[in-house]
Amino acid sequence: MSTPENQPSANFIRQIVSNDLAINKHNGKIATRFPPEPNGFLHIGHAKSICLNFGIAQENQGTCNLRFDDTNPEKESIEFMQSIEKDVQWLGFQWTAEYHSSDYFDPLYDYAVQLINQNLAYVDSLSAEEIRAYRGSLTEEGKESPDRNRPIAKSLDLFKRMREGEFEDGKYVLRAKIDMASPNINMRDPTLYRIRRTHHHRTGGDWCLYPMYDYTHCISDAIEGITHSLCTLEFEDHRPLYDWILDKLQTPCHPQQIEFARLQLEYTVMSKRKLAQLVIENHVKGWDDPRMPTIAGLRRRGFTPDSIRDFCERIGITKKDAWIKMAALESCIRDDLNENAPRAMAVLKPLRVVIENYPDEQVELLTAKNHPQKEEMGTREIPFSKIILIEQEDFSLVPPPKFKRLIEGGEVRLRGAYVIKCEKVITDTAGNVIELRCSYDKVTLGKKPEGRKVKGVIHWVSEQHSIPAELRLYAPLFTEANPEAQSHFLETLNPNSLEILSDSRVEASLANAKPETRYQFERCAYFCVDSDSRAEKLVLNRTVSLRDSK
Repeated sequence: MSTPENQPSANFIRQIVSNDLAINKHNGKIATRFPPEPNGFLHIGHAKSICLNFGIAQENQGTCNLRFDDTNPEKESIEFMQSIEKDVQWLGFQWTAEYHSSDYFDPLYDYAVQLINQNLAYVDSLSAEEIRAYRGSLTEEGKESPDRNRPIAKSLDLFKRMREGEFEDGKYVLRAKIDMASPNINMRDPTLYRIRRTHHHRTGGDWCLYPMYDYTHCISDAIEGITHSLCTLEFEDHRPLYDWILDKLQTPCHPQQIEFARLQLEYTVMSKRKLAQLVIENHVKGWDDPRMPTIAGLRRRGFTPDSIRDFCERIGITKKDAWIKMAALESCIRDDLNENAPRAMAVLKPLRVVIENYPDEQVELLTAKNHPQKEEMGTREIPFSKIILIEQEDFSLVPPPKFKRLIEGGEVRLRGAYVIKCEKVITDTAGNVIELRCSYDKVTLGKKPEGRKVKGVIHWVSEQHSIPAELRLYAPLFTEANPEAQSHFLETLNPNSLEILSDSRVEASLANAKPETRYQFERCAYFCVDSDSRAEKLVLNRTVSLRDSK
């Protein structure tokens, strides 16, 4: 949430709200809502809406409700509802009140009866396919249903019997009577109710008649006294229907619908249907897979609430859709973790180093800062012993130009410890380097060696004291920046989106690290402890590199 020192940037929605307050349009009140459907986990696009709706309310001492749009019970569940509540709270927001569209099933039904009595709605027997055919196209006017002029009394009778469960699914629908010649296809007698014999996770079997989203949403807003109904641009063409329903029903409150551009993030998909497909078909390991753009997946990967709120503030609120580079999101978490993550050392792909002139049983406890710029974060002790582990890539038999790490006969400084010199290289029968024999200069702890300059500094861990860890390295889930533009988005799945390093080692201070604890592994990347971690083996996810590789 924005603080007084970091005021939110101006945008056209904040300007509308400010103008409305200036003229006392809503009696000086601001009321927003966040209305997700509980048919999946929230993603980064929802985070933008959460920050906007809750932010507008908080900035203006208003209210923001959490409302579950639960009118499509075939795809909805308590699990999804609970995940949404957790995500909103994790992002740092608390709703004024929690509602469900199902709370309004009775008044919604009564309002539908009002529309029928006003000859503004009728029961139609056309099938879904026939309704689509009758609706026409952008260039052709629609055609009226044969049932459009059904007597009011007959529609009332049929609608009541639909409610009582007399008819099978699809037998009838309730449609608004608007204008089949409207240039806006959404106004060509849209469906308001359909029959669905499906168990609802809150109302059970009480209803077999469910309202459509466009009908439910505006009335729910009105019932709750919402002043500004903020939604994404795909609902812009639905606004005339939103207003038509509220005008015809003469609801006591008529919220103002305002549309803004949805978030489109490169190398991922934002469609809940496609995200569900990834989960159901096991292309990922659940909704909280760290490769997913879900809030749960980002949290598990190591993103923080501050970084996501910062990202939503940086990209802003506009009226024009635009693609956001993944680097923009990564920059936000990198800035956050650089400032707040404690440092530690980890060796991703270990190479054994025996320091031959170091005493066999000796163990030194070297002191290291947990953050180089923050004394208040304290220090930790790092064991140093005869046998250490370094990164395989920090040694080269045939070094490239300007290689400043360890080579045969060369010296390098161990971070926070001594200068060592490679005396001998041990290889296996295939010529692979498996061990280095080195010597150390015992007077170089915290000091420069006399008479020579050692340029390279590498990280390390004590073999004896380090902890085994599995490190999971993530890459974009798709190989194309816009996978949804392809003929089939699954064809662009990245087969190398996950690399598992099962033999990594981390320093001893991580022994009791808890899930969602984040670290900067020095010279490597930022990592977060995963929920799969066990006492015998830590599991950590790479959140982001230390710097933008591009």
